[in-house]
Amino acid sequence: MSFFTNFNSDRCPGNINGNPLNGLNEKICIQAKRVFDACIMQNQQDDVSITLYDFFPENPTYPLTFTSARSTTTTGVISNLSVDRLQDRPSCARVQATVSIPIEVLYTDAAGVEGIAKSSITVNEDVILFIPQPSVMPYSVEAVVSFVAPEGDYVNENTMSISGCLTVILKVVMEVELLVPSYGYCQIPPCQEYTHEICTGFFELPLYPQGSMPRTQNR
Repeated sequence: MSFFTNFNSDRCPGNINGNPLNGLNEKICIQAKRVFDACIMQNQQDDVSITLYDFFPENPTYPLTFTSARSTTTTGVISNLSVDRLQDRPSCARVQATVSIPIEVLYTDAAGVEGIAKSSITVNEDVILFIPQPSVMPYSVEAVVSFVAPEGDYVNENTMSISGCLTVILKVVMEVELLVPSYGYCQIPPCQEYTHEICTGFFELPLYPQGSMPRTQNR
């Protein structure tokens, strides 16, 4: 059982049926991260030179054959952040930042041993985003990232050239306390454990065949 498996309580997340005001009983203050603005950038990165380090196993036999690469986290590292408010759009600003994405590279060395190395790629962002007005609580700029590279070539012992698909989401966020309407606390259902029953279907069979017995003819 879970919120979305045959659990019909009105104290759980899901679609609202009927009047949405039914059941509202209080206004509550929750601490959350508010997203004031966000934008997404997706493109193909071609022939990106990356430096490899932290090889496992250590001391691979060169040359290496690239297998694949992908990001190891959804959080990008932001540096060189610059926010300049626009004169003609006071609520918006030009946001410039360098975003670094940690990645993991899979390879096979010259001895046929599969290995893993760490690296990163870096992109520069230059976008327009809504920026809240000055307040005691500061806003911050965060990056959600994803990168996968199916193609790559060995350059030298510590360098590869890779091509892949990149997604970067820039967000302007702030830790805030929000007042929201509430239906009260959730009712948490018990878990429904997954089982693979080899006898499913067999035990549902009747013990004896159904229907009447065929009649024998008297001779």
